[in-house]
Amino acid sequence: MQPRKTDLARDALQAHRAPLDMRQRRLLILCDGQRDLAQLSAMIGPEASAMVIQLIQAGYLVSTASPGPVPAPVAPTAAGPAPTSAAPVTERRRSLVAARIYLLGILELQRHPQAAALLHTLQQARSDEQVVAALGSALDALPGLTSPGYCERVRQRLFEVLPETHLAQLEQAGAVAG
Repeated sequence: MQPRKTDLARDALQAHRAPLDMRQRRLLILCDGQRDLAQLSAMIGPEASAMVIQLIQAGYLVSTASPGPVPAPVAPTAAGPAPTSAAPVTERRRSLVAARIYLLGILELQRHPQAAALLHTLQQARSDEQVVAALGSALDALPGLTSPGYCERVRQRLFEVLPETHLAQLEQAGAVAG
């Protein structure tokens, strides 16, 4: 995935009036459609993937290599200005698309053939069931690819963005037990 700025992001960077912190502004500047998540993470830090998801959901970034039927689920249910309270933002953050994008970024960062295969499987998943199954497979394999602490942080972050119905599907499949 190579995120790039939208017109909203260009306006926000130019006008200095958008509710963005310094790290978000820095990330927006770096998102030129040429750098992938691995490069952005090297420049910003490990939280770059989560920040990219937030900026995509807020309308500041678009993904240039988003696999599968992404446009339909991304559309917000309520149109209007960005919410100011924390509760609506939390609800908006829970989406299967956000979970998929986050885990794609994590798998891109891993330098292992198994991670590459899992990345490909997740990219090729088309239905919600296929995506959830691919997420579960990746979560099952992640402990063998990275440190236990990092794996647990990824698992927790994924469960924060994954809709509760899909989280229940992973629990039934046994992928939540970490």
